Amino acid sequence: MKKCPPMPSPETATPGGDAADTKVCAGPAPEQGIGSRCACYNLRRASRAVTRFYDGMLAPSGLRSTQFSILAATNTSGPMTMGALAERLATERTTLTRNLALLEAKGFILSETGQDRREHRIRITPAGRAALQGAMPHWTAAQEAMRQHLGQDRLEHILKDLAALTAAAQG
Repeated sequence: MKKCPPMPSPETATPGGDAADTKVCAGPAPEQGIGSRCACYNLRRASRAVTRFYDGMLAPSGLRSTQFSILAATNTSGPMTMGALAERLATERTTLTRNLALLEAKGFILSETGQDRREHRIRITPAGRAALQGAMPHWTAAQEAMRQHLGQDRLEHILKDLAALTAAAQG
């Protein structure tokens, strides 16, 4: 695997070090086979690379990108069922359960039984809000690095295209 050039990031974008300097990438997609034309292959490949980048940028906060996303979703929407949260994040319930257990062990979220005993409502705690707030400068730095690398217009188009792909895949 080759070293990727670091993504540009402003001085304030590197709290705790420049994670972009240490990332490794696989290089361009294969020119032959399904890799050059398969949406799933290319999205998963991009997802892994972007996740590694955000995880590196968020590392000083003690959160991974998956944990950050869960905290952000519960902070924005308020208490919600595990099913609703899984749907919002477009993730499998088993994956969500594993990540929620880690966040609950840290005291960042609470899982409360709903009116139906089988229903569990997930909510962020004050400690979770503090962790999310502490991670925000790192997330902002990652966002800014992406924006600088791609350009604002391209980034907005990519985000719109990803939303359309998600909607298409969910039927």
